[in-house]
Amino acid sequence: MNNDYAIVASNLTRRFGKIVAVDQVCLEIPRAKIYGFLGPNGSGKSTTIRMLCGLLMPSEGEVSVLGLSVPRDAEKLRQRIGYMTQKFSLYEDLSVLENLEFIARIFGLNQHRRRMRIEENLVKYGLTEFAIQRAGTLSGGQKQRLALAAVTLHEPELLLLDEPTSAVDPQSRRNFWDALFELTDQGTTILVSTHFMDEAERCHELAILDKGVLVASGIPRDLSSNIDAIVLDIETQQPRRSRTTLEQAGFVKAVTQLGNRLHAMVDRGLEEPVSRLQGMLDDAGLVAQVQTTPASLEDVFVAATGFSNGAG
Repeated sequence: MNNDYAIVASNLTRRFGKIVAVDQVCLEIPRAKIYGFLGPNGSGKSTTIRMLCGLLMPSEGEVSVLGLSVPRDAEKLRQRIGYMTQKFSLYEDLSVLENLEFIARIFGLNQHRRRMRIEENLVKYGLTEFAIQRAGTLSGGQKQRLALAAVTLHEPELLLLDEPTSAVDPQSRRNFWDALFELTDQGTTILVSTHFMDEAERCHELAILDKGVLVASGIPRDLSSNIDAIVLDIETQQPRRSRTTLEQAGFVKAVTQLGNRLHAMVDRGLEEPVSRLQGMLDDAGLVAQVQTTPASLEDVFVAATGFSNGAG
């Protein structure tokens, strides 16, 4: 295995009966970076993560994680990784401190290291004042911090986070991501799945999954620069009528409404796209201003999935 990569997967596939949940996925995830899985529910993100950490047997393909073959060496791998599920999975009837004590014992930390690491993480994740409070009474953001504190007690080399911020407020999400970047600065590799575009933009590298297939991967900025479409912004006081007019053109691949603006994608090879769309709207008696605009990560996702997600 190339030591530059924490995870290498080749033709990773998982079937459930006749359903192919993950289809021939190949990955090279660099060390000490945040690597994101972006995709809607049912795209195969969780299934892929479970195969990578040895919880689920692949139907086909090979996986190497931290130099170990998975699932063959899954037990050896367990002490070197942390896995945080989407749903809060600690004991709600136990206090914050009791939960951390329990998890530390599971990971086999001796008494000295157990006390040291619990104290460090209580401080690091702002949980000291909640130490004797039952976990079930914490807010969503506090539960999230507790889960991260627990999963990092044994200082794992790799963290696998399955949509960890789906149930918390925006400020808690920002704080959570600050904590993730601090972990990567310390050498931890992080694989995080999300369906939030703003979170995907924070990742060092990104893979877009759709219906179990890896449809695009790379640095978010490069993905936006290399999108297979021209993106245009249309400002109009008649967005619904303007959208209907634009959707009649075969070269318009997707149109999304954003308040009194429309966001459209057209064929990359279309000549004079601004003039073409402006002319269509003028001919329909619609007052609008058309201009090109940089592609967003959402545009990348829509283009990568064959424009099937372009309506909005």
